Order: sequence, then C-alpha cells, then structure tokens
Amino acid sequence: MQVSQEKLNPTTIKLTIIADQKALDAAKNTVIARLKKNVSVPGFRAGKAPNHLIEKNIEANVLQSEVIEETINRIYPEAVKSQNIRIISQPKLAVSKFVPFTDLEFTAEVEYLGDIKLADYKKIKINAPTFSVTAEDIKQVLDNLATRGAIKKPVTRTAKLGDEVNIDFAGSEKNTDKPLDGTDGKNYPLVLGSNSFIPGFEEELIGLKAKNDKKFNITFPEDYGAKHMQGKTVTFNVTINEVSEMTKPKLDDEFASSVGPFKTLAELKTDIKKQLTAERKQESLRAQENMILEDLSNKTKITIPQSLIDEEIDRMEVEEKRNMMYQGQTWQEHLEAEGITEEAHRERQKPTAEARIKSGIILGEIAEAENIKVSEEEFELRMQLLRAQYTDPSMQSELDKPENQRDIMSRMMTEKTLDKLRTYSDK
Repeated sequence: MQVSQEKLNPTTIKLTIIADQKALDAAKNTVIARLKKNVSVPGFRAGKAPNHLIEKNIEANVLQSEVIEETINRIYPEAVKSQNIRIISQPKLAVSKFVPFTDLEFTAEVEYLGDIKLADYKKIKINAPTFSVTAEDIKQVLDNLATRGAIKKPVTRTAKLGDEVNIDFAGSEKNTDKPLDGTDGKNYPLVLGSNSFIPGFEEELIGLKAKNDKKFNITFPEDYGAKHMQGKTVTFNVTINEVSEMTKPKLDDEFASSVGPFKTLAELKTDIKKQLTAERKQESLRAQENMILEDLSNKTKITIPQSLIDEEIDRMEVEEKRNMMYQGQTWQEHLEAEGITEEAHRERQKPTAEARIKSGIILGEIAEAENIKVSEEEFELRMQLLRAQYTDPSMQSELDKPENQRDIMSRMMTEKTLDKLRTYSDK
C-alpha cells in the first residue's frame, strides 16, 4: 500500500491511497465467498463450486464494485494510521483508477485535527480563590428556613414589607397594549422584600390591599437575563388577590429540631456552616479550574475544524431547546423573543462552542500525556452511586444506555485530568 497526502487547508487533508496486490486479492476472495451462496454453477451444489467458476457466473460490474468497496474498507483505516493524523470526519471517497483486480487508486478527503501546540501546563500557577462563611451568611440561611416555615394569615389591611401578596399580573410594551411573553402570571405568591422580582416591582405593591388594581412602568436592568428585555420599559397591570401576614417561627432549639435532626439551634448553625463551607470550596475549585483552562486556552494554538464547531453548536441548541420546552416556550417563540434568526443565533453561539471544543482537546492532550485513565472499579463505583441516587426505573434504564455510560466515563476522565492540573497549579 502506498499513501501520500495533500493539505487542502489547515483542517482538511486529501489522502491518495494505492492498494497493493495482496489487499486486492484478499478483498476479492472475501467478496466471492460472500456472493457464492447465491450463485448457481451447473454440476455443483450451491456454494460448492471453485472460486474461478463462481467468478465467471457473477456479473462483472457487481463483482468489481464489491471488490472496490471491500478493499477501501480494509485499507483506509491502515492508511490513516500510517500517516499519524487525527481524523474527525467521515471521508469523501473517490476512485481515481481501477484496473480490475490488479490496480486500485482512490482519494479520501477528510477533516483532521492539525498540530496542537500545547502550552506547558505544569508551569501554570493559579490558586483557588479564597472564601469564607460569615455569621451573616448563616443568618441568611436561617431566615430563609424561617420564611419557609412561616404561618400565613390573610389580612384586610394594606400590604407592607414581609407580607405575602397573591397577585395576577400582565406586562405589555410601554404605551401599547401589546402583551410581552414571560411577563404575566395568575395567582402568583410574592413575598414583599424578597427581591425575587424585577427591581422596583415589589415596592409598587406596598400600601395596596386585596382587590386593589395598579398600573405602573418598570424598566428592566441592562444586565437582565433575557437579552430581548434588557433596558426595556414595561407597563404592568397588577391585581392584588390577597394580602397575608407572615409570622415566622422563633429561632430557637425547638425550631432547629423541626427542620432536621438537631437538638439545639447551635447544632443547626454548625451544620449550616459545614454545608456552606463545602459548597463554597467546590465553587472555589471550579473557579480555579476555569481560570487554569482559560489561561491554557489563551496559550495553546489549535485550529478547530468547522465540523466540530457545527456539532458542538447542535449539542448546545438541543440543550437550549429542552430548557425552552420545560419553560413552556417553543424554539421559534424563543428566537422571536430574542429578536434573532436561527442563523444569527448559531453565529452567536460560535465563540462558546469553540471555547468548549478547545478545552476538551486540551484536556484530552493532557490526559494522554499524563496517562490518565478511569479504572473499571472507579467506573463501577460511580455507576453504583448514580443508581442509588436515581431509583426511578426509567432513570435506571437511562443509566444503562451505552451513550450515557460513555458520557459518564468522559466526565470522570475530565474530573481526573482537572484534579491533575490543580496539583501542578498548587505546587
């Protein structure tokens, strides 16, 4: 077999492959063995005639096309391996020369991952951000627990901070009656002062009582999550259905025992601090990992093939569409709300997709360099933990799907590689 290559661009290569006689003979014998059971030769039982007689009874064009396909399937993987290139797409194949059973030359045009100039990851020194858990943090958690356990009593007076109001509301573009998606609700419970609504909204309801209506304008923040609402002024029509006074339980030992296996309030506070510390430690480690990866990405040169970018954007859109479905919004409604076309949306996703791909490639290179692997024992332990966590039969069957197990294995490889990166960064 002879193989030559021509780089068409930084991410596409054209291989020219010439099969040797041994490969052609082996492919021909395999094809005849596969076809002979359907070939009748006078004087012989089906499939028992010699190959040279069977060959004479097979249509020439059928035999030739089958041998070409069989030969390519046999030698293409070997050809790629011999060139030491990382193919990331299916080949575009073309036969350039074929003399029946003596000469075969074909080309394969494929996308590939070019040279990766990986930065020296062992020299990157980025510490995890410091964190703390204050008395105020613990107090905030206790307040939230107390709010959830508050006794609600309807009142006829006007609403004040700390009360819960049940409201109907609808938003429209300022100076028009055109409704805006996502700005309406019915029988919505809202605790005044919780800051769970758009800034300024809750304050407008203070002083109102049941059956009161109010119309007012609110300007959404410039950094609001939904881009199409950023800086937009919306007219809200609100009806107060009910005002309830919230009586929070006293923060004492009795309260502590009502929310968990705690004998005293001090025990509850200790547990809250322990949980907050664990959460913030994980947040700190994730932040460190992101900073290390960002630094590595900036220092590593990789040309990413377009097909990888397209595939990653496809995955991102599947995830986004699933989230929209859970929110009761169609994909088209989402695009219209964002004021953007499908093509523009994909273009906007491109930088994030490229960053994800680059990080994945870098982690893969480091895992290979460090010989990082996930053992069968480690994988089985993770699966046992997941099965214990997801007891629903449908979730159990999802865990057993090969594609999901591959994803779990991939995540475990990523975790181990990031752990290794942190050990170098912390030295």
